[in-house]
Amino acid sequence: MILLFYVTPLRRQAVVKRLMTDVPFGVLLSGGLDSSLVAAVASRHLAETKVAKQWGSHLHTFCIGLKGSPDLKAAREVADYLGTYHHEFHFTVQEGIDALEEVIYHIETYDVTTIRASTPMFLMSRKIKSLGVKMVLSGEGSDEIFGGYLYFHKAPSKEEFHQETCRKIKALHLYDCLRANKSTSAWGLEARVPFLDKSFLNLAMAIDPEWKMIRRDLGRIEKWVLRNAFDDDEKPYLPKHILYRQKEQFSDGVGYSWIDGLKDHANQHVSDAMLMNASFVYPENTPTTKEAYYYRTIFEKFYPKNAARSTVPGGPSIACSTAKAVEWDAAWSKNLDPSGRAALGVHAAAYEEEAPQNVSASQNMASLDSFPPPKETVAEATAMAVVL
Repeated sequence: MILLFYVTPLRRQAVVKRLMTDVPFGVLLSGGLDSSLVAAVASRHLAETKVAKQWGSHLHTFCIGLKGSPDLKAAREVADYLGTYHHEFHFTVQEGIDALEEVIYHIETYDVTTIRASTPMFLMSRKIKSLGVKMVLSGEGSDEIFGGYLYFHKAPSKEEFHQETCRKIKALHLYDCLRANKSTSAWGLEARVPFLDKSFLNLAMAIDPEWKMIRRDLGRIEKWVLRNAFDDDEKPYLPKHILYRQKEQFSDGVGYSWIDGLKDHANQHVSDAMLMNASFVYPENTPTTKEAYYYRTIFEKFYPKNAARSTVPGGPSIACSTAKAVEWDAAWSKNLDPSGRAALGVHAAAYEEEAPQNVSASQNMASLDSFPPPKETVAEATAMAVVL
């Protein structure tokens, strides 16, 4: 069954293999699906072995966010369920803004999405290192492998879906992996990413993309295959509402006011005239928003050479998509923001609510995590096993 094809490789090879260490360690827990599954597998393994003798028999988990943010609440609930030693860190918008120059210097990019997400991770890494922890597990890679970003809801076909996952995986070193590596290593903290284990990656990418696609009519939300694999009624890894929680990008999950605060700060430092003349000042990867322009000025201060700016990818993006995926919905070209809330009609807290013509407004407003877990038959599960 599906459970055997996923839990066994992920647990024995991907997570457990990365627990081999002689230093204090923990898990970065945002409360989302990916980090929660990593924490659940690691926690269950530690309870059965003596791997963590030097650091205690319980797993340590870490989370950061603005007070009252979605991630803090979800992470706390997961930590309580798993019984981990949970460390919750708070930061303010101003603290994040004050760290921007240092963050951009360390992560060596002016990509808006990466900077938004790297800043909280950078601040958290500093606090984790101060506790004596030297290694953490993180959940990067799952969204790229399983099409977890909200814009995948609009994938027109399984072929397009699969091609986009391939494009995202090939660019990981420029985005999420760059963030996870450099935000942590800036403080001497090592990040390990179980989802990008080679064996697990080969297994996951061999699945028929039809099984990965989001199907509202069948109750399938993003990353349904992964959620279903860990949906164990007898010995549950996670509570149902966490297992089926809607995707929340890290830069959104730490608190929606974080991104809004960054935009307001950039608006105070970049005038309309400056943005209008951006193509003359920055002809390569010309910034199209004041926030992007602001980050670019900081980047150029540290890395003024052409060779440096050429290493940063460019092009339009919606909710972390590639430029090619923007073509899936004509409305996206009018709101090119990397936040998940820019996925109009998909995110439960989108910038605007835009109900499809064949769906009532009340249905469109419903959060995707309100869908019950789909009831797949044993025959369907077996059919997928044959495909693998």
